[in-house]
Amino acid sequence: MKPRRWPAVALLAAALAAAGCGVGEGDELGEVSLTVTRDYGAVPVAGPLREDVTEADTVMRVLDRETEIGTRFGGAFVQSIDGLEGEQRGGRPYDWFFYVNGLWSPVGAADYPLRGGEAIWWDYRDWSASTRVSALVGSWPQPFAGGYEGERHETAVECRDGGEACAIVRRRLRGAGATLVASGADGAIRVLVGPWSALRDDPTAADLEDGPATSGVYADFAEDGDFELTGLDQGGRPVRTFAPGAGLVAATRRGRAPPVWLVTGPTPRGALAAAESLDRAALRDRYAVAVDGGERIPLPVEAGQ
Repeated sequence: MKPRRWPAVALLAAALAAAGCGVGEGDELGEVSLTVTRDYGAVPVAGPLREDVTEADTVMRVLDRETEIGTRFGGAFVQSIDGLEGEQRGGRPYDWFFYVNGLWSPVGAADYPLRGGEAIWWDYRDWSASTRVSALVGSWPQPFAGGYEGERHETAVECRDGGEACAIVRRRLRGAGATLVASGADGAIRVLVGPWSALRDDPTAADLEDGPATSGVYADFAEDGDFELTGLDQGGRPVRTFAPGAGLVAATRRGRAPPVWLVTGPTPRGALAAAESLDRAALRDRYAVAVDGGERIPLPVEAGQ
């Protein structure tokens, strides 16, 4: 048997001092939501649940109250939830990852304090193609409504030949509770809107062309004269080419910089289709979403889709 590899989140958690599940209660902070899924959000495992939390609570404590968990590294890393355990399957690694308000956490679950209002999402997945998916869209309206990592953040919409799509994106973001500011505002979450040809010169957006190992997004824009949106499977392989009018809603992040959302497609019509999919029904529990002829396809693409 090959030796177990551990994702970056596990190695980081092992290096941190384990906070355990904490003691005491403290002041009440309000509600958080908890969702537990597998296979990139495709299969529900637990929740969605809503739970009141106090200032003594952490992401780990909330999970422990609602599910049966097994841990490693002194309680800092979740090895199993409700019997579903991290392991190798056919030579491919599967483990649990968690997100708060749609962002991968820079600290372990036992060390992540809560302030109320957070959307916590645990997902069990194959991480062979991407060790770290830094941002995802499935916690909409987060992070626009509540910020991330304990702080509120404004949102800057960068319209790049997006036309009508830009107006729709601004309207949907305001409806979601975002505070919109001018492009270039320090610390703002960025939302890039327009056809891929107009977005790809942005350094963070361009990471998508380097594959999911870099961007965490299981999609690509193949260039053969014109751009074509391609959906990738869990192994990062291209398995479905979408129509020219298809759209993409995805999120990515470089290090600790603010996250960047992409509302795009091969054409302005594709960007419009993506903009019209900025709602909870389309994005819930999805890493990213392609929109093709009115069909909303979760990414990565499942076999046979």
